[in-house]
Amino acid sequence: DLNNALLSFILTGYNGFSTAAGYIGHKYKVDHDVSLLIPELWSLMSQRERDADSMIKNGFLEKVEDFNLKGEKVLGSRLGYRITDAFVNQYLGKVFENPNSVFAEDMLKPELQNREDFADGIKNICEAQEKVAKSYIESGSIEGFIPPLKALIYIMAEGSFEGKTIDSPAFRELFSREYVINSNWYNERLAIKQQRKIACNKMHVEYLRDFVSHDHNAYEVERLGIQKRLEDIDKHLAWVKSDLYLENITGTLGADPLFRN
Repeated sequence: DLNNALLSFILTGYNGFSTAAGYIGHKYKVDHDVSLLIPELWSLMSQRERDADSMIKNGFLEKVEDFNLKGEKVLGSRLGYRITDAFVNQYLGKVFENPNSVFAEDMLKPELQNREDFADGIKNICEAQEKVAKSYIESGSIEGFIPPLKALIYIMAEGSFEGKTIDSPAFRELFSREYVINSNWYNERLAIKQQRKIACNKMHVEYLRDFVSHDHNAYEVERLGIQKRLEDIDKHLAWVKSDLYLENITGTLGADPLFRN
């Protein structure tokens, strides 16, 4: 569920990191011994050390910038941020005696091997993103996405959304927790969650009252303390209907209006 995955990242302030195995330029092939090493290393780092803003500030991550090649703009920024020499020396030095011999500069920056190959790889990524994004738009699935994801899909497919590009502050703001918490669409998710919780509790009450209404269930009603359970669920239902409940679930995923019925 793309909506819930992205929304959970935003609400919890999760920094997304990835590592993979495969070819890095034409000189290096990274097998899973290295791709599995990085998550192991990440797990040993403190929460402060893993904070993306802190890593960028300290020079451990650098942004891959767009660039021009033979008059054509290459969207290098689609790769996000990548580790630097500083990261290699600071952290991988705990694993390797000479980490720079394992993670050479032209491995960290594959464009140094061959700029044309680097550009071609980025184009392949962008084309794949565009193809997938257009399939969501053409199928109509786009209408079920939360606003940040919807805007992102359009940018992947068409390069912009309502005049905003991937670097526009207004677009970046869509992915902030403060924006989400105060947005109408998020509060609608909370309201739908409340409605469904109320409906669920009412169903439980109806079931228990029906159970109590049958004389042949008298012994079980007494043994299971059904009357006390009815009192408890009535109190719980009153709480679920209150504004306090909505306040209590703020920061959760709420419920997707796509499945309103």
